[in-house]
Amino acid sequence: MDTIPLRNAYRALLDAAATVAGHGAGSTTGSGGAGPLPPAGEWNADQILAHVAILNATTLAAVSTIAMGANTTYDNRMALDTWTIERLITLTGGNAGLRERIRLQADALCALGGPALSDAELDTPVPTRLLSKDTALVDAPVPLRDLITGLAEVELPGHTRQLLALLPSGGAAEAAT
Repeated sequence: MDTIPLRNAYRALLDAAATVAGHGAGSTTGSGGAGPLPPAGEWNADQILAHVAILNATTLAAVSTIAMGANTTYDNRMALDTWTIERLITLTGGNAGLRERIRLQADALCALGGPALSDAELDTPVPTRLLSKDTALVDAPVPLRDLITGLAEVELPGHTRQLLALLPSGGAAEAAT
């Protein structure tokens, strides 16, 4: 499996997170300080990064379980839990710690999710439950490969846009570069 798109998606997310932190936008901790508040019902930068870090850990657990020859499930509900998100922000020390954790998780996922797994492992159906804002998006088996490519094609780019939208300009100038 080619993990270059996944690596590129992580790079874009981390670049956006650093840009947002550098502008002091949308973060409650870290070098940027408190910036503009996100729209009602949306996450700030730290919450977005904690959500991504929890999803990464969930994905790494599924990939590792398949790699050891066992069955697994994939459920993103912990990555939506407010208490868990806030706890992870505290445990990592905030924005900078979250960005470093995501960078390391990205390295691990790209190494394990690519050359380390066979096509049979990547094609293993994983019972999956994906929610977004209390709406079930997926509640069916999904091949492990699709969970990984879903991060690269949907999840990470979506959160990159969400981070850039926290910038005072709404991210338009930064997104164009």
